[in-house]
Amino acid sequence: MSITSLLDRGQRLAERIPHSFVALAARLSIASVFWRSGQTKVSGFRLREETFVLFREEYKVPLLPPEIAAYAATTAEHLFPLLLVIGFASRLSALGLLGMVAVIQTFVYPGAWPEHFLWAALLIVIIARGPGAVSLDHLIWNRAHPMPAFAR
Repeated sequence: MSITSLLDRGQRLAERIPHSFVALAARLSIASVFWRSGQTKVSGFRLREETFVLFREEYKVPLLPPEIAAYAATTAEHLFPLLLVIGFASRLSALGLLGMVAVIQTFVYPGAWPEHFLWAALLIVIIARGPGAVSLDHLIWNRAHPMPAFAR
């Protein structure tokens, strides 16, 4: 078997991977990154004092006071991952997290670009292709836009 035929066979196999599987993997993996980050900022239902210190002294996000940035980021790091896991408002949630990635990359940790680009790639897949069939978005869309009988 030649290299070309092996590559062709590999490509055909890869093309058979359903988007729903890829989207679910992307949603769950990026959700875990941000959820875990959000969990480091809280104790119970309160922000840790260390979180405010981080936003004041290390992160220094422009345009927002550190206290507001701490609450906004922590809320986003919990809300958007939860929405991604259940597949509700997935594209909007991914867009929100992509905005966070852009801020983190630009203002907080510009040297960590390889990791941030991986995060961005996962989020762009969700934004561009949607959350897949294993999502509330898919269920809601199909109920709101039923397929005509002749197309089933």
